[in-house]
Amino acid sequence: MNERDEFLRDRLQPAQPNTPAVYPPGPRPKDPPATPPLPPQRPTPPRPPAFAPPPRPTAPPPGARRQLPDPPAAPVRQAAPPLAAPAPADHGWRRILRLLTFGLVKPGPSPAQQQQAQYEAAIRNVLRGIHKVGVLGKGGVGKTSVAASVGSLFAELRRQDHVVAIDADTAFGRLSGRIDPRSRGSFWELTSDKNLESFTDVAERVGRNPGGLYVLAGEPASGPRRVLDPAIYREAALRLDRHFAISVIDCGSTMDSPVTHEVLRDLDALIVVSSPWADGASAAARTMEWLSDQGLSELLHNTIVVLNDSDGHADKRTRALLAREFEDHGRPVVEVPFDPHLRPGGVIDVSHEMAAPTRLKFLQVTAMVAGYFAARPDRGHNRQATGEGR
Repeated sequence: MNERDEFLRDRLQPAQPNTPAVYPPGPRPKDPPATPPLPPQRPTPPRPPAFAPPPRPTAPPPGARRQLPDPPAAPVRQAAPPLAAPAPADHGWRRILRLLTFGLVKPGPSPAQQQQAQYEAAIRNVLRGIHKVGVLGKGGVGKTSVAASVGSLFAELRRQDHVVAIDADTAFGRLSGRIDPRSRGSFWELTSDKNLESFTDVAERVGRNPGGLYVLAGEPASGPRRVLDPAIYREAALRLDRHFAISVIDCGSTMDSPVTHEVLRDLDALIVVSSPWADGASAAARTMEWLSDQGLSELLHNTIVVLNDSDGHADKRTRALLAREFEDHGRPVVEVPFDPHLRPGGVIDVSHEMAAPTRLKFLQVTAMVAGYFAARPDRGHNRQATGEGR
């Protein structure tokens, strides 16, 4: 090895600790000037690996059976938990006590709140098929208000069903004005169009209130007055039965009306509205006798009497005597107190404007009607089997 090779070997060999550097013979080079130490550097993060494309599938050999990849597993759907009925809201001193103690003291529901929860549970009970309730009473007793209130409570508490109120009062019925004054449809608009197939088509011919109750008006919104007859009512009822599970029919004030006869032959329950005075109770008693004479004893067993104090001047003693008289004859009686919200007319709001005692009484009426519906499931199935169902 010559002197040049030895020089390169010594210069390229890494220096060992505590080992003096070896220089070739000759003058020794000067030491380089000292440089200040470099500040410490942050470690460089590791670089992510480069994206590698997936390997290309190789063609199977001739004659080999092609293997298809397994399909992705379907996602598991969790069943939604059942919705619990909302707890009754506190009122009066119970609410004040809860607020003053910041919720530490909860006196529990009052007897009225417990009754309300029981009525609402009965209304939400399972119903199958199609069910109808009629509302009868002479003029001026609040028959239309009762029909709109019961229908609104059914719609509010049975969101899974479509509920409709039908104005079958031929004496200028006002049912649509108590539910949806903007409604422009009537029996004739509903029956004249033969191409109504879907629920949307039918819903365009009826009105609807914010609570979800639909209404079929008895009078055309414009044009000359047309009198409802049994054939038109029957055709409209058949069309509504295809889409609505519960119908509340506001009947005429005269029992001998042909339309009223047509309505009564297809009911599951009946509400007879009376004023809390002797003359109103006498008219209600005659209505019951007429039902018995017409051979409607089965419907009579599913009849509720509502003593409606529509003007606020009812005498408590007279009202109690009338209620006892109907109860002695086997008819359940519900006394509805005077409510300023129902008196002047206009749209009935059972959720926000109606007084709590009045709502509780209408909940009782609606729960009793729902009980009659549940006890007669075959009528709903029979309507469906004969083509009159939903």
